[in-house]
Amino acid sequence: MVMTRQYLAGELSVLLAQLEGLATSHTGACSAALLRREAETLPPAALGPVAVRALRLIDEFCWCSLAGGDIALFVRQTDLGVRLFEFGVCAGLFDEV
Repeated sequence: MVMTRQYLAGELSVLLAQLEGLATSHTGACSAALLRREAETLPPAALGPVAVRALRLIDEFCWCSLAGGDIALFVRQTDLGVRLFEFGVCAGLFDEV
């Protein structure tokens, strides 16, 4: 069970590092970095809320990319959003889908 919890935190951390790299602003990158630190330091029961906040953040990034006309960045962001959502569902991090 400990290995599974460590894996979940580690995998979420990797996804959040990728989220940080797709930020549309310095503030967004800082928000993603904070989420990553939380995923790495909070107890496993707190990973769900971190994942939900990450989905909200990627949604903001996507809207900013669309507003700025950066379709290539938007596509990369949506790909990560899908992977983050699928990971959260498969890991049981979301209360409702």
